Amino acid sequence: MGLYEFKPDDAVRFAQTRGIVARKHGNELVFNECPYCHGGSNKDRNTFAINLKTGAFNCKRGSCAQKGNMIRLAQDFADFSLGDGDGIDDYYLKRERFKKFARRPIETKDKAIEYMLKRKIPEEITRMYEITIKKDTDNVMVFPFIDDRNDLWFIKYRNIEFKKGVTAGNKEWCEKDRKPILFGMNHCNFENKTLVMTEGQIDSLSCAAAGIENAVSVPLGKNGFTWVPYCFDFLGRFDELIIFGDCEDGEVTLLDGMRTRFHGKVKCVRTEDYKDCKDANELLVKYGPEALRTCIDNAEPCVVDGLKHFQDIQRVTLSSLQSMKTGITELDKRCPFIFGELIILTGAAGDGKSTLASQWATMAINQDIPTMIYSGELPDWMVKNWIDFQIAGRNNLNEYYDIEDETYTKITEWDAYSKNLYMYDVDSTEDNQETLFRIVLKGIQQCGIKFIIIDNLMTAMDNDGEMEVNAAQTEFTKRLAKIAQDRSVLIVLIVHPRKTRAGTFSNEDIAGSSNIVNRAHKIIRYARPDKEFRDREGRLWTKEDLPDCPIRMLTVTKDRITGQTITNGIPLYFEERSKRIWDGIGKIGFDWRLKWDPDEQKWRDAKSEELPEAFREELPDDIPY
Repeated sequence: MGLYEFKPDDAVRFAQTRGIVARKHGNELVFNECPYCHGGSNKDRNTFAINLKTGAFNCKRGSCAQKGNMIRLAQDFADFSLGDGDGIDDYYLKRERFKKFARRPIETKDKAIEYMLKRKIPEEITRMYEITIKKDTDNVMVFPFIDDRNDLWFIKYRNIEFKKGVTAGNKEWCEKDRKPILFGMNHCNFENKTLVMTEGQIDSLSCAAAGIENAVSVPLGKNGFTWVPYCFDFLGRFDELIIFGDCEDGEVTLLDGMRTRFHGKVKCVRTEDYKDCKDANELLVKYGPEALRTCIDNAEPCVVDGLKHFQDIQRVTLSSLQSMKTGITELDKRCPFIFGELIILTGAAGDGKSTLASQWATMAINQDIPTMIYSGELPDWMVKNWIDFQIAGRNNLNEYYDIEDETYTKITEWDAYSKNLYMYDVDSTEDNQETLFRIVLKGIQQCGIKFIIIDNLMTAMDNDGEMEVNAAQTEFTKRLAKIAQDRSVLIVLIVHPRKTRAGTFSNEDIAGSSNIVNRAHKIIRYARPDKEFRDREGRLWTKEDLPDCPIRMLTVTKDRITGQTITNGIPLYFEERSKRIWDGIGKIGFDWRLKWDPDEQKWRDAKSEELPEAFREELPDDIPY
């Protein structure tokens, strides 16, 4: 057998054993949380690190300040071992870091019995737990902490005559450099799989006085959890933990700390069962043992962060969700745009994705929905021209493809245009994704933006090389989806498809990480037809015709909210002059009018009898422009 020699892999294995996220930073392995204090009540992060050259560790939290080496970690955490068959000397692994007190019978003095009787603790309980008075004093109680092997590891003292602001020193203190363990471990019945935990020793004795088995208390107060590694095996012998801490301002102490540290079910005494008392002993003094037993009997499972009961979830019907009309009749009917969604729009280069998205922007502002557009490829004036043409319509364009001045003035004075339509200013900002996210959030907060178009993923996302590309895409779309859901806004993200695949489109054809598809609520493709089809005028487009087909097919391959898809496609027609896109329903065609035009109310779509037979049943009462 030989001495232990540190290996960096041991530090990594320790992090994995404890289930703590860790990352390499220089010569250190930095842990997301300290395995001893778990960040304390403030949940401090990144305070614990292991040196990858020496194996030395320390926690920078002043109230924790644990330090040592890998051998100590193997001693303190029973589920981590360095004894892996490599000839490591067991002496270096198993020797105790703390020195035990000599175990001899402890005489319970009359003064201790007298004091405990005032707290309604019977003499037999005081003697059983070996509570006494410090030698040569008559006002300092002694609480011995004895483990389940009957070894004495820790002693705590309490000045029973202490008056805050009057008496010098501390009310409670303990022996220095002794192993912290739970008080009352040696009196637990391990056939009973429920453990009761209190904050103070007199509280656990109060439970024992009420006939409650397995009542223990912590050694170092509500925020001190350095005892956990030394009681790891002990805690593992119980299936259920009932927290009976102090009730302070409607909250029960120890609960937050223990529900993340105990492996089984955690319950908590209900605040109403404290009857306005602070702790178990005050409850015993005022209301008797039955009140404590009621507390234990009525203890309820604590709420698990991230879980809720179904009956607590508010019922929401699809018809009650706020949506935006896109102007594509079948899309609005079957797969409506719901606020809170992240929508992926894909299609081959040159097929018109940006044109379709900009038309959705015109539809949004016509519904008084504040809208923002980010374009990473087109200059702002080109995006403006495209939208201006779509808003004006072909009847308001002259022979030079310009908007007449009088019409342009009406459009720019239209409130929806002047107040509800925003462009991300690439030139005046530091163009990176953090700036984009910041401006998006500011726009939502200050401008009330509800509809956001990001054209496109690759130009909006930057990656400085610290993250692998797919991981960066995953993080980007995850953040967008969270903004959409948390702020109840609608986001359209344009993503390019793969160039190597041919044939019928599927979600796998979207370029980049598969998590782009996973995070999105809706996947829409706008592209040339993949297979022969008959348009709404009755013409059959064969495979030979498809390369020159002016029609684009809109398909929906995922809709998380409705569960519907539109895989056969909706034929959409493009009018080059006005840049408008039409779904072929209604007699108005490309000449719909928006609210900037005072004659807008005159324009309604055709009745079903004027359409081909095949499309009559799909026609709504009015067109949603």
